[in-house]
Amino acid sequence: MGFFSNLFPKPEEAPAFDGNKIYAPMNGKAVPITDVPDSTFAEGLLGNGIAIVPSDGKVYSPVDGTVETMFITGHAVCLKSNTGVEILIHMGLETVNLHGEPFTIHCKDGDTVKKGQLLLEADLDAILAAGHPIISPVLVCNNSDYSTFETVTGQNVTNDDIIISVAK
Repeated sequence: MGFFSNLFPKPEEAPAFDGNKIYAPMNGKAVPITDVPDSTFAEGLLGNGIAIVPSDGKVYSPVDGTVETMFITGHAVCLKSNTGVEILIHMGLETVNLHGEPFTIHCKDGDTVKKGQLLLEADLDAILAAGHPIISPVLVCNNSDYSTFETVTGQNVTNDDIIISVAK
C-alpha cells in the first residue's frame, strides 16, 4: 500500500472556510472607514469596518452565510456569516435616493450564499453622474461581540483578499 500511496497521494482537503475572516466584497482601494464623508459611517454608528473605492460595480459575498436583507433599491445588502458575523455592504453614499436605477440584484432575502458569489452589480458611472460618491462602506454591525477586530486598508483588494478579521 505504501508504494501506491506514494505514487497516488490523496489530494489535500481544502481548509474549512473561516467565517471570522471577511473578504473584500468588491475590487478597489481599501480605505479607513474614517475616510467616508458621511458621519453615520465614519463615526461607526452602524458598526466598525472599512470602505472600498470600487474599481468596478460587481459586489460579491465576502463570506459563506445568509442574505439577511437585500434592499429593494439594490444599494445595500446585509449578510450574516455562518459564524454569526453581521455584515453591511453599502454601495456608494446616498444611493438609496437613486431608487434602484443603477443596480442589478442577484440575490434575495434568505438566500444562502458562498464567498465569491455575485450579490449585485452597480453602474458606477451612473452613480457618479447623479452626483453621489462611490466610496462603499463594509461594516461589521455586531463588532461589539468581538474582542479582536483587525482591518486591512491602504491597498487595492479583490474578493481573494481578507479585509476584516474578528475573534471573540
